[in-house]
Amino acid sequence: MFKKILIPIDLTEVSISKPALDASMELALQSKGVLRLVTVETLLPASFMEYVPPEFDKSQEERAGHALEQISAGLVFPRDNISHTVRFGGIYVEILAEADEWGADLIVIGSHRPSMATYLIGSNAKTIVRHAKCSVLVIRA
Repeated sequence: MFKKILIPIDLTEVSISKPALDASMELALQSKGVLRLVTVETLLPASFMEYVPPEFDKSQEERAGHALEQISAGLVFPRDNISHTVRFGGIYVEILAEADEWGADLIVIGSHRPSMATYLIGSNAKTIVRHAKCSVLVIRA
């Protein structure tokens, strides 16, 4: 059914992504699909750039890529059917762009339980559900 499943990973709260990873693997195994893990690193404001080393973005990308590799290695899933990428920018904008560019037919995203903060501020999961061109499955932690 779903052949290309995108799983956004928040590296600051990997535990939120665990149920989404489990569900994604189950779905992908049933349909002989592939998984793609994506994380989004936010861009620093230009005013901060003079205070960080010139290779800051590259080191952030390498750190995030290594973290995604470690997560992938811990999954009981065929290695040839898992890929990952690191993007820079706004979280939901980059996740939606990755889904479009990669051709995902499902996004499986972990999310907190709703609280007053998410009702007032909103959440990335809510925006992804609203604007995605493919199906989205939100897994509550």
